[in-house]
Amino acid sequence: MSANALGRSLQLYFVDGKPEGMQTAEVFNWTGHLLMTPRLQIAQALRRKEAQYTGVYLLLGDKDGVSFAYIGESENIGDRIRNHDQRKDWWTKVIFITTTANNLHRAHIKYLESRLIELARQIGRVSLENGNNPQRSSLSEADEANMESFLDYLQMVLPALRVDIFIDDSKPASLQSPDAERAQAPRFELDNRKRGLHATATLIDGEFIVDTGSSARLNWDGKGSADTSYGRLHQELRHTGVLREDGANCVFTKNYAFRSPSAAAAVVNGRPTNGTTAWKREGSGETYKAWEASILDARPNEPHS
Repeated sequence: MSANALGRSLQLYFVDGKPEGMQTAEVFNWTGHLLMTPRLQIAQALRRKEAQYTGVYLLLGDKDGVSFAYIGESENIGDRIRNHDQRKDWWTKVIFITTTANNLHRAHIKYLESRLIELARQIGRVSLENGNNPQRSSLSEADEANMESFLDYLQMVLPALRVDIFIDDSKPASLQSPDAERAQAPRFELDNRKRGLHATATLIDGEFIVDTGSSARLNWDGKGSADTSYGRLHQELRHTGVLREDGANCVFTKNYAFRSPSAAAAVVNGRPTNGTTAWKREGSGETYKAWEASILDARPNEPHS
């Protein structure tokens, strides 16, 4: 973590006491307010005051087995959602993005809508029902900076609501160049000679980053596991172009951060894999599991490599 990174306090409130039900999300010292509700509770949500506010909204669901979304804006979100409830049948939950004091105006929400559509398309995790990307509204320099700050908070809060359409786990190519942090970070490699696969990765700041140019299976072949989180992740990386077909296998087109070595190993091998034993320390052959054990056994002030 960067030395300049600051912790944030996020408040999630389960309106009816159920984690799968209606939720609100706020961050201390941020004016934004999020309300997420399943479609089954839309009637209750539309009776809340936030539903009458000016803001942006996200419709989320599946269409023909593919994750689908629609991003919109309105000076009265509730009225717009009532219209969508009659005209769109694929969505299963909606998120209202407003402020506690209802102080967003028309130009603000047009700007936010345009930027969110732009980000969702750039990242490519979901298909959008939106047509062309709407033009950003013209804002003063100060207002534009405020809206970009608002977006930064949204990209922190939405994942806490298990909404990942604005998360970009790809990493810049500059990570390939040695710098002080990367030079000291532990490096790992995975070889699957039977399938002709070789992948390398670096553990940096709590992320297991597989390098550009690493290889992976062309198709997921783990029997009965295609609909697991790892199977869907392999499909998503193919869909978004992180994995590109290269002969009999795929190649990583960019550095990509995984949440665990097992997730990375599963995508590389195209099947569930114990990443703690599949990944080995580069140059030593020590497994990730053995390396991790040595770190846990180290004394607090004892250096480790």
